[in-house]
Amino acid sequence: MAGVTAIPIVALDVASLAEAMALVARLGDACRFYKVGSELFTREGPAVVRELRASGCEVFLDLKLHDIPNTVRQGAAAAAALDVRLLTVHAGGGEEMVRAAVEGAGAGCGVLAVTVLTSLDAGALGRAWGREVVSVESEVVRLAEIAAAAGAHGVVCSGHELAAVRAVHGERLAPLVPGIRLAGGATHDQARVMGPREAARAGARYIVLGRAVTAAADPVAAMARVRSELDAP
Repeated sequence: MAGVTAIPIVALDVASLAEAMALVARLGDACRFYKVGSELFTREGPAVVRELRASGCEVFLDLKLHDIPNTVRQGAAAAAALDVRLLTVHAGGGEEMVRAAVEGAGAGCGVLAVTVLTSLDAGALGRAWGREVVSVESEVVRLAEIAAAAGAHGVVCSGHELAAVRAVHGERLAPLVPGIRLAGGATHDQARVMGPREAARAGARYIVLGRAVTAAADPVAAMARVRSELDAP
């Protein structure tokens, strides 16, 4: 395969709008797609999304909505009104809830259904759900079925479950893979991690980079390394 097509997204897991925009300015053209998660959005609200869009950046709003369908529909509509490109909801909320998110978001905002958080392994997942989990992969595939039935744009899963999701859904679901780490980097609080090239070759449509870039001594150089891996034949 000559080259890969995964889109890199940098996570703005910082405490303020000022810190976020300083990082965006530092990365410049090295990254034009950013994730805004619950910490930054709770502190700064829609202003951070508006600032990013005003600077010409795409936004992945990672709020992992999980509520009754009507509430999620309205939340997704509000996110779409901010002109975000991607929004997350929990697949565990069920098909009706995910479908409500898709309806609320409309055509311009892709809804991604979170399957199993990358911080969880089979044992932790089984304890959380109160039943034995034979494999994380089987649970991811089960939740991906809910996402597909509800018309979601894609799913969030670790790179280790990508092949199984692709085997069932092919190109129908766009996988986003968090927990991306560069070779030699720390895994921090992630249990199931993968490198950028490996994830892209396994079929990721989007990859999310956090501390691998943001905590690097030279974030621009780290992004260049990511793109070099993605562009390698």
